[in-house]
Amino acid sequence: MKVKELEQKLIEINVPKDIYSILKGGLPNEQYCITKDGYNWEVYYSERGNKSGLKIFDDEDMACEYFYNKVAKYAKSISLIEQSRRGSVDIVDTDVISRGL
Repeated sequence: MKVKELEQKLIEINVPKDIYSILKGGLPNEQYCITKDGYNWEVYYSERGNKSGLKIFDDEDMACEYFYNKVAKYAKSISLIEQSRRGSVDIVDTDVISRGL
């Protein structure tokens, strides 16, 4: 997958644009980032001026796939949290179920 396809796929699954940064560089606050540094691609989470979880790839396809999977998983998790706050999703306490309560 190339960057253009990555952007399109994120739009198709309704990932909020404020949680990621594609090829903008810098250290935006609390965003997943993918940047090109010379011949390498960097994927990281930017928070408090740091690159957390930095992964370096020499292949655009691999970097984009990794980025897509990270961002899509994160977006899904925050979506479920928001839905549970609105009462749209039932959060099941598995500990209670396993004890038969």
